[in-house]
Amino acid sequence: MRLATWNVNSVRTRVDRVTAFLERSGVDVLAIQETKCRDDQFPHLPFEAIGYEVAHVGHSQWNGVAVVSRVGIEDVQVGFDGMPSWSSKEGVEPAPEARAIGATCGGVRMWSLYVPNGRQLGDPHLTYKLEWLAALRTTAAGWLAADGDAQIALTGDWNIAPQDDDVWDMAVFSHSTHVSPPERAAFAAVVDAGYADVVRPHTPGEFTYWDYTQLRFPRREGMRIDFQLCSPALAARVTGASIDRQERKGKGASDHAPVLVDLAD
Repeated sequence: MRLATWNVNSVRTRVDRVTAFLERSGVDVLAIQETKCRDDQFPHLPFEAIGYEVAHVGHSQWNGVAVVSRVGIEDVQVGFDGMPSWSSKEGVEPAPEARAIGATCGGVRMWSLYVPNGRQLGDPHLTYKLEWLAALRTTAAGWLAADGDAQIALTGDWNIAPQDDDVWDMAVFSHSTHVSPPERAAFAAVVDAGYADVVRPHTPGEFTYWDYTQLRFPRREGMRIDFQLCSPALAARVTGASIDRQERKGKGASDHAPVLVDLAD
């Protein structure tokens, strides 16, 4: 079985690339982030035409997450228990954003997660990000406490570079989000709760994201911010992992690359 996660940066803009990737790569389950569309706007038909079912949540042109699977989709859950809400407008009540969706696919509980960006140090959105991650950690730890054999994949765009070598130049990020100690501690807390980064051992020194500006991709000036964190039972099945840099190339590419994990039966 092959799992993947990919921030596609608008699924309607890149649906042809995404479906071509699925056919080329043999991915069974794909977690998608930044679909940037409402549920009624998601392009279901191209995925269904190649044999994939879709579970999606999106409220507007921002955020949006999905799971697409050719091995079945069951028990779809939008958001996780305790997930914080957000409002950037004064007088508007906070509401849950379209940042998390889970589904059971071929026996694997696949979560597509789009962690809040944090924007900049001192911004209220960074506080929201840390609260969001803390809630995820608590809930995800509870899943393992309830069933130590659960096969769970927490996948997606985490908007965190947990280690110094996950960015091309730490000096550039010395006063930025993504690498701050609180963010890294929040990521580490999820790992400490029992979820292993199963991709890093197979992809040393690689990145998953390159900004569109200043020729970041050809200069290899990227970041590792997309991850698949797996429960112990699922991590034990991992036979390999890769980052598909080819999908960052060419016209109309997303600024992220897909991250793939292979599982034994």
